[in-house]
Amino acid sequence: MFANEFIFLGLSRNWSTQHWLFVLFLAMYIITLAGNALIITVIWLDPRLDTPMYFFLGNLSFLNICYTTSVVPQMLIHFLAQHKVISFSRCTAQLFVSLSLGGIEFILLATMAYDRYVAICNPLHYTAIMSKRVCIQLAASSWAVGFLSSLVQTAFTMHLRFCGLPALNHFVCELLAVVKVACSDTYINEAVIVVAGVVVLLVPCFMVLVSYIYIISSILRIHSSRGRYKAFSTCASHLTVVTLCYGTAIFAYMRLKGGHLSANLDKMISLFYAIITPMLNPIIYSLRNQEVKGALVKTIGKLTSLRQ
Repeated sequence: MFANEFIFLGLSRNWSTQHWLFVLFLAMYIITLAGNALIITVIWLDPRLDTPMYFFLGNLSFLNICYTTSVVPQMLIHFLAQHKVISFSRCTAQLFVSLSLGGIEFILLATMAYDRYVAICNPLHYTAIMSKRVCIQLAASSWAVGFLSSLVQTAFTMHLRFCGLPALNHFVCELLAVVKVACSDTYINEAVIVVAGVVVLLVPCFMVLVSYIYIISSILRIHSSRGRYKAFSTCASHLTVVTLCYGTAIFAYMRLKGGHLSANLDKMISLFYAIITPMLNPIIYSLRNQEVKGALVKTIGKLTSLRQ
């Protein structure tokens, strides 16, 4: 008998703990939606932020909203449910969406690093190189590659055989958790996961690394300390987000396989990607970027005056 649904073991089996987790993650979800929506609104309304850098930041904020929404609402429902089950088709859809958005984020962060490289290392030709058309093409390419990579991984994963009622030691249809409960050979799937990891994680990570080597080299050649500070401040927020995202992903790929500890680490990493990182991104960009802070103050002031 092949499975037509999966059951989640979740984050905790204690009913009281699940209620507290529901309140905690609901609050974090609301903060994530509000923070990223505010960033998108500010970029949309403030003409001073009509630049490639903030175009990509708007894409990242929209991506954060989509990513956390693909995971958190179902998780919240399951905190209040006795039977935490998901149909095969819904699990397939969730797996496809989460893999797509995760891949898009890695590539988009690499694109943002390239934008900073052009701005700092080739400022005289920045406007010509990073034209509106080029920015749209780069963003569209990020989304296309992410969706294509996810489509391949999802197709290979969901063609595996799943027997009985598979219990996923997770709170979401995560790739490795699904592969682990298959009752057929997973060698090809593991190879596909490695190839996809190279394409959407290691290659973008290498591009970010190369970009920042050139960026730091250019910043160090600036004679004015004020000029060096200004150049670095435009990269500080992006570099912080890059460190969080790529650092966690690389740790995930290098973690020990098998065992109870590995399963718990897998859940923590998924929580970081689905909830914590999307919540922190708007905070990081608003606190470390003077232009965003100024635009936020201006927009909030306008909204306050309209209410009065």
